Amino acid sequence: MNEKPYRSLVKTVSWRAVGTIDTIIISYLITGNLKMATSIGSIELFTKMVLFYFHERAWNKISFGKIKAPEYQI
Repeated sequence: MNEKPYRSLVKTVSWRAVGTIDTIIISYLITGNLKMATSIGSIELFTKMVLFYFHERAWNKISFGKIKAPEYQI
């Protein structure tokens, strides 16, 4: 079963929200500067969202690890 592009887009946005919060927390712990941590998180939010979307779409085209669903006759 293939996923539609909008499913990949929604998964991309939700995953990046989690990832960006993680990046901001780690950046703050390292720098001690909330402004710098937010700046780092903001930049990686967009770059990684674009990269993940195309990564997800490429994997959707690869059959590795997929099982074809049986077809039932009625």
